[in-house]
Amino acid sequence: MPMTVELLQAFADAWNRHDIEALMSFMTDDCVFEASAGPQACGTSWTGRVDVRSAFEAVWATYPDARWDHARHFVCGDRGVSEWTFSGTRADGARVEVNGCDLFTFRGDRIVVKNSYRKNRPALPAATSV
Repeated sequence: MPMTVELLQAFADAWNRHDIEALMSFMTDDCVFEASAGPQACGTSWTGRVDVRSAFEAVWATYPDARWDHARHFVCGDRGVSEWTFSGTRADGARVEVNGCDLFTFRGDRIVVKNSYRKNRPALPAATSV
């Protein structure tokens, strides 16, 4: 069964629910996650279900209110793209809102590679109360 736009939307919905079990159900056993930042040309890369799961969970630990809104997807054979607007608040109160996208490689209806890109924008400082 091939990947579909509807399955990519279900994957995006799982991110917004912070549902790690649902997310991992979309990934192959040999999956790879390439983050939008890190020391390598590909950002930071994790391989395999255990490491990818930890990396996904770390996003929610960094941004407990993380959301990926306005998702748009397309699939072409074994490749696909999701575009979204990421927003979240770090523990220090700084707020991030940036556009980004994921480039995917599929094997059937599962994700082999999730390669993530985000715009580079300074976080908005934490709101101060008077």
